[in-house]
Amino acid sequence: MAYKKRTWAEKLADSKDFPKVCPIDQTRSRRWGSGTFVIPAPIEVDGLMRRVPAGKLTTIDELRKTLARRHGATMACPITTGIFAWIAAHAAAEGKAKKVKDTTPFWRTLKTGGELNPKYPGGIAALRQKLRAEGHKVTQKGKRFFVEAFAENLAPLGD
Repeated sequence: MAYKKRTWAEKLADSKDFPKVCPIDQTRSRRWGSGTFVIPAPIEVDGLMRRVPAGKLTTIDELRKTLARRHGATMACPITTGIFAWIAAHAAAEGKAKKVKDTTPFWRTLKTGGELNPKYPGGIAALRQKLRAEGHKVTQKGKRFFVEAFAENLAPLGD
């Protein structure tokens, strides 16, 4: 039987028993401290990304803070939150290619410090174009790109 590659939308919809709140074990405590962490569901990360209106921004850190509050955890897993944001971005690009009208505005979700994520669909060039069209100024520092004054334009995500 041939393996059928899953679409990005299928990956986004596959929650794999997440969200799940886990204790921070001894191995992770050196880096994360003590308490609990939540592994969110991919669709949950996508839902937060969809809340960011035109002209506003969010960061992976803001998503993580909101997810932690929502689940009563000390923190949200930085690895899975980033991966699920990446999946949401690719699912949005896949949807756009299929002429889906309501897709996730992934270009509004930045990395820590307001950095553009070069792994998002279209790369830096497409992200810069979309962000500039929404009134943001993008500057280059070395090989990395950042939205200037991004913190002043953060959207409240609520719980």
